[in-house]
Amino acid sequence: MRTTVAVFLTTLALGYTLPAQDQGSVTVAKPRPPRPGDTPAPDADTANIPSKLSPKATKDNDTSATDANYKADSNIVNVDVQVIDQKGNPIPNITRDKFRILEDNVPQRLTQYSVGEAPMTVAMVIEFSARYQAYWSRGWIDTLNASYGFVQSLKPDDYCAVLAYDLRTEILSDFTDDRRRTMDALAQLRIPGFSESNMFDALADTADRMSKIEGRKAILLIASGIDTFSKLTYDKTRKSLQESGVPIYSIEIGQVARMMAEARGSADLDFLQGDNELRTFAKETGGQAYFPRFPQELPAIFQSLTHTLRSQYSLSYSPNNQARDGKYRKITVQLINPDTNEILKIMENGKPIKYNIIAKQGYTGPRAVE
Repeated sequence: MRTTVAVFLTTLALGYTLPAQDQGSVTVAKPRPPRPGDTPAPDADTANIPSKLSPKATKDNDTSATDANYKADSNIVNVDVQVIDQKGNPIPNITRDKFRILEDNVPQRLTQYSVGEAPMTVAMVIEFSARYQAYWSRGWIDTLNASYGFVQSLKPDDYCAVLAYDLRTEILSDFTDDRRRTMDALAQLRIPGFSESNMFDALADTADRMSKIEGRKAILLIASGIDTFSKLTYDKTRKSLQESGVPIYSIEIGQVARMMAEARGSADLDFLQGDNELRTFAKETGGQAYFPRFPQELPAIFQSLTHTLRSQYSLSYSPNNQARDGKYRKITVQLINPDTNEILKIMENGKPIKYNIIAKQGYTGPRAVE
């Protein structure tokens, strides 16, 4: 058996392939004699080395004797930036020298700059509770219109996952570019169960899962903005979303119910609080919040959302502050005139226009590895 393994390894090293057996004959290559210092061929019964990514690789293993301490000398901070005009349209053709990033008010040197359309990875987090999405209610219809409409706006190379929450969060479909699987997931949104909603828990958990995904990524939250049952508090949710670094885009449902309340002369404080929470999550993570009042507004929202996600400026820098203290650091992105070092004025038809810069407002610094 060992001779056969050695023959096979030697044949691979020489770049040949053993032909299949034919009528009991086999081609055998003559192995070279072993030389001093050669490692003997492994026994056929020896187990393969497991991948370090496999849970089986470290399960029940005692690693106390082989643990090592690692320390990186620097870290890279990635910032996706959108520059939009007052109508929400992205402003193109902004060159690298016009961007300035401040970390805790200290200018940083850009190490990477790129721009252009790219596929995106989106997790749809959908509130589906009996409180606002009762079967065949207006909230039920608005939720399905927003969900199906957004999926139809995706491109073939985009990846999408679907999660629904009420009393608990359920993954209806993992990330996939197969639109049939996504549609099958949405087809499960028929009759809601519980009246409670754990928006904070659902958002924080999804953002944490997506924090390691590379490329253009975002969470699309389709919800009333009201949380009634989460274990996490509002402040803890904000901190968790800031640390995850995944932009939150939200489409609020329930505007009709609000309009009816306003017509009766009473303001719904729950909705006002929900508005504030959605705006805060979007602002602090570099996303946007939308508050459509009529279904006819959704197509324009989908167009703006997908165009904004694809047309981003991707910036990177190695922070001057290399302390591994785990503290929160504030990020400010500016557009400047490189000649005068003053805030850049963008002109259109000879007139300056107002613009907004959308980017995450900070991140949590690395911690020392013990």
